[in-house]
Amino acid sequence: MARWEPGAGGRLSEAALELFLERGFEQTMVADIAERAGVTARTFFRHFADKREVLFAGASAMEEIALAALESAPPTASALDAITLALDAAAGMIGRDRGFTQKRQAVIMANAELRERELTKLASISATLAGGLRRRGVGDLDASLAAETGVAVYRVAFERWVNATEDGELRDVIRTALAQLRTLAQ
Repeated sequence: MARWEPGAGGRLSEAALELFLERGFEQTMVADIAERAGVTARTFFRHFADKREVLFAGASAMEEIALAALESAPPTASALDAITLALDAAAGMIGRDRGFTQKRQAVIMANAELRERELTKLASISATLAGGLRRRGVGDLDASLAAETGVAVYRVAFERWVNATEDGELRDVIRTALAQLRTLAQ
């Protein structure tokens, strides 16, 4: 095995996803992932804390991107408009590779522990966005409602997008869901 070969993180992610789909998450060991990627288990742990993190490694980056978009919203933007900008930014990151996302989601949906972890990550994003709204001067209740609503819209839109048979942009599905929510709220 080559030492310090570039691209190890990407190869590990790809190998892990393939193995999770072939064998199942529980049946796949870190050593199996490392072997398939052509690296050592030690190299695996330089990139990921555990095999679950292969699937959730981008969550903190998505949270940062969403928060930055929310913080860049015009001062006059409503709480929901600022959340819309955050969701749009998150969709730009998540929506880049639908094939990978569909495979990742299949692995997550097949494992209760991973579904729970996904919900925990979404709760963290909601708390971060609510905090961002509070720093913008939005009241506590409004900030919480807007952030939780945004995450709910994201979940519904994401599920529709990832399971759609036709190609489409995640951003567009989120925007459609937000428009539908606004119609329902009138």
